[in-house]
Amino acid sequence: MRLPTLLTATAIAMAGTAHAQEADAPIVVTAPGTTADADDAVAVDAAAITRAGHPDLFAALTREVAGVTLQDAQGNPWQPNLVYRGFSASPLQGLAQGLAVYLDGARFNQPFGDTVQFDLIPEAAIRRVTLLDANPVYGLNALGGAMVIETATGRDTPGLTLTGTGGRFGYAEGSAAAGLSSGPWSAFLAAQERHDGGWRDFSPSTLYNGYADFGYDGAGGGLHVKLIGADSDLTGNGVVPVELYAARRDAVFTHPDNTRSSYWRISVHPWLRLGTHTRIEASAYEQFLLRRNLNGDAADIEECEEADEEGLLCLETVGDDDGEEEEQSVLNDAAGNAIGEFDGIDAYGVRNTGRERTRSRGILAQIVDTRSLGAGENMLAVGASYDEARTRFDTATELGAIDETRGVSGLGPTIVQPDGAIAPVGLVTNSSSVGVFALDRLPIAPGLSAEIGVRWNRTRIELIDLIGTALNGRHAFERTNPGIEFDWTLSPRLTLRAGYAETSRAPTAAELSCADENAPCSLTNFFVADPPLNQVVSRHWELGASGRRGGFRWLLSSYRATNADDIQYVASEIRGRAYFRNIGRTRRQGVEASFAYERTHWRIAASYAFVDATFRTPLTLSSPANPTAADDGTIAVEPGDRLSGLPRHSGALSIDYTPRGWSLGGDLIARSGQRLVGDEGNDVAPLAGYLVANARAGVALADGLRLMVEVRNVFDRGYASFGTFSDIGEVAIAEVAGAADPRAIGPGAPRRWFVSLVATR
Repeated sequence: MRLPTLLTATAIAMAGTAHAQEADAPIVVTAPGTTADADDAVAVDAAAITRAGHPDLFAALTREVAGVTLQDAQGNPWQPNLVYRGFSASPLQGLAQGLAVYLDGARFNQPFGDTVQFDLIPEAAIRRVTLLDANPVYGLNALGGAMVIETATGRDTPGLTLTGTGGRFGYAEGSAAAGLSSGPWSAFLAAQERHDGGWRDFSPSTLYNGYADFGYDGAGGGLHVKLIGADSDLTGNGVVPVELYAARRDAVFTHPDNTRSSYWRISVHPWLRLGTHTRIEASAYEQFLLRRNLNGDAADIEECEEADEEGLLCLETVGDDDGEEEEQSVLNDAAGNAIGEFDGIDAYGVRNTGRERTRSRGILAQIVDTRSLGAGENMLAVGASYDEARTRFDTATELGAIDETRGVSGLGPTIVQPDGAIAPVGLVTNSSSVGVFALDRLPIAPGLSAEIGVRWNRTRIELIDLIGTALNGRHAFERTNPGIEFDWTLSPRLTLRAGYAETSRAPTAAELSCADENAPCSLTNFFVADPPLNQVVSRHWELGASGRRGGFRWLLSSYRATNADDIQYVASEIRGRAYFRNIGRTRRQGVEASFAYERTHWRIAASYAFVDATFRTPLTLSSPANPTAADDGTIAVEPGDRLSGLPRHSGALSIDYTPRGWSLGGDLIARSGQRLVGDEGNDVAPLAGYLVANARAGVALADGLRLMVEVRNVFDRGYASFGTFSDIGEVAIAEVAGAADPRAIGPGAPRRWFVSLVATR
């Protein structure tokens, strides 16, 4: 805890120089550049997050923000892939991450793979979540923009809120949040416990989250100390074959698939006024994440066919270059001995286990100067950031048996293949990233301003193989990204804007360690070789307009983002294995429109987003489970083919009526079809679109006591938000005799109800 300790002592000394008799509003840095792109940002606040009673960030985002789609690739309500403008923020290793996420001014993308674990954030403590356009000052991973998460303080969120919730499929939740202030001092505490029995088989999950903020806010300086803790046990049994889903909606293919996380984070947020117009502000953090994965999967393991290998088990892979023959290799254990058959076992699988232990720290500091200059107010922010992390990652693959429920139980031997197709991993990664940035909102003429940003990034990654030498490597990535946006306010009712930005992201340690098609890896057995990858560079154009009149406000945006050297996770001919590679150029372009009306007791909001996401470089990709693949398991991708997993059309309508004493509201969430992941050549029928209706109502039982009822998927529509291919192979599916369709989906939840009792004071 070197950085926080040092900064805490410095900040206390800074705050002690303030001689204010009265406290100002709290200042906590939220992201580099402070208010970059704030004029056209879209946001959800605490009221939106708790609109149905209990805190629910994902429901608020899909209801309020054009273009946000949640994909149930994991099959867990707290582990979705969040997609915005065709870019993702996801907890899933292997999915290209394209959004920079900041929590109270510090990066929240976990350093090992840039993943985003939303389950670690206490939703009861969230004050506001803002989505912003691509801008270079947000640093690495802001290809499609940035998500800024602000937590509450006792000064901006006073009072006490207690919530208890119960619901269908064994859902239970309790949360408490309390904020108070006295003079310049304030405190905010929150705790939350959530349990979901899961609507699918073998899918329970439990989360515990805690949060505390202690602050001092004076006229000349201030300091906030924030603590976050989380412990989660999440089951997400992934996609299900379409034939199995049709036979039984709540079925899973194989299990268990479990992720357990233990997390803590401490951060300090000092600021000091240097003069009438200038202040310095900072955010420093240290955090620790222990993440353990257990995945029971099918595997191409069966009895060896050669006579001299009778009684042994073999791993099957595609043999010759044409893919017309299968090749078997004898299965070996950790001692190098051949693994024999087990009596009474009809189907074999594997239990992949992984353990990730990451400690990271960082600091963001910036000077902000705001003063009148010529035609208006000029805001200049200049700063720097530094982040470092050390991760220890270990994996192993145990031979397993698949039972009649398709559960995988361990048989004991750890599989270690001489060719590295399946092998244990012991890896340490050291990474560091430094950035220097500047942002100037410059007034040019009355009503016309330019927002000019630039950032220099340098990232270093070191890989240390603890078992052999194949993973050893050192990599460095460096780039300067510029950006500019013009804003023209024609009247209080109309503002126009146009901008250009360049952003980039460096390959993560996870991607660099799994980039060899001859040595593919699984999501839990992730690292086998260390060839280089190029960093991704995105060039982003944007045009838009916004306005308001009375209780009506609207926002219109159009954009085009072209990625060079995009990175994709590509399937291998070995079941359950894949690798990363640069795939050339991709493009995401589209339009977004949203409006909201608030007057007296009514609130109406609607949004629409169109995303045209395509490949721009011809490719040959591996997708062996795709039924249209060539004999060698490859598919052809042509320029203009659509990127998979992204709906082209998204829409939402939300209406609430809240007279005194009661409330009534509902939503319509619509998404068009999308290409299946693994069908980048667009040769298979796309996944169908869907329309889901939600309803909610509330009544005041007494002063400060409300009863809330919410029903999701009111009409119990069967739908899927994610699709891919799954090699069913030799796994018996009792519900569907002779099942052979390789398509698999991430199904949406059926009708669910929640009842919440909310007490406020």
